[in-house]
Amino acid sequence: MNGWIMRLFTALLLGISVQAQALDYALPDLSGRMQSLDQYRGKWVIVNYWATWCGTCRKELPDLKALHENNRDHDIVVVGINFEAIGDQELKRFVAAQNIPYPVLRSEPVRETPLGPVPALPTTYILDPSGKPVAGEIGLVSRQDIEAYIHSQRATR
Repeated sequence: MNGWIMRLFTALLLGISVQAQALDYALPDLSGRMQSLDQYRGKWVIVNYWATWCGTCRKELPDLKALHENNRDHDIVVVGINFEAIGDQELKRFVAAQNIPYPVLRSEPVRETPLGPVPALPTTYILDPSGKPVAGEIGLVSRQDIEAYIHSQRATR
């Protein structure tokens, strides 16, 4: 693995306050039903806070979609959390138009979430299979960096 990838995510652990314990975090999906991150226990969960107006969020969508599609039958799942005040129908149209294959949940923008702060969009957190947040990134993430980080963590477990 590239040393810069490990330094990146190590810095993330220091730069973003990451909770030290598993948590139960539930938000409504696009149908209004409450969905919990706890339902993904046993998998690595990539939680991506984003908004439709965010250009960087749109730029990372192809990588997040590929990450989810290539790993959904294995042990990695992506969960998008829309982090803006937007109408239900407008958000559903955006998700459909972008062919987002992973679950999309909704949250009003807040400074602090159960996973930690969301100081800018996009912000991404990685939860390990026990449900504990282990890393976070503010800004653009790539499929390769996330897969490399998870691979390095599997090797140390």
